[in-house]
Amino acid sequence: MNKIFLIGNLTRDPELSETNSGVSVCRFSIAVNRRFSSQDPERQTDFFNVTAWRALAETVAKYCKKGNKVAVTGSVQIRNYEDNAGQKRTFVDVVADDVEFLTPKGGQGSADDDYAPAPKKKPTLEAFDDDSDIPF
Repeated sequence: MNKIFLIGNLTRDPELSETNSGVSVCRFSIAVNRRFSSQDPERQTDFFNVTAWRALAETVAKYCKKGNKVAVTGSVQIRNYEDNAGQKRTFVDVVADDVEFLTPKGGQGSADDDYAPAPKKKPTLEAFDDDSDIPF
């Protein structure tokens, strides 16, 4: 099974484009902090290239920008190619199945506040004193 779950911050604004056949594709990258750090006080960070397709691509491009925190679920795609100099290269990409926006409304780097959940209100209780329906 090829499945990956990542939570990180966008390192640049998403780039939306279309294929020759008109399919939307959005490319962006995220920085993910490693769980454990070495002796060095600075935490290690990994950078992942992510590709989203069709409606998901358009949604990411519309609501995300550099600095937003996102959760990405998808699969890893590895491509091998030869560059112009004849060197063999490997390109690792995450193909997103789902992207969840984690930056809160009004948070740093939020592109548009429409996706943020509304604040929860505490329900108010009203006094109820009607014992007329009780049969005993």
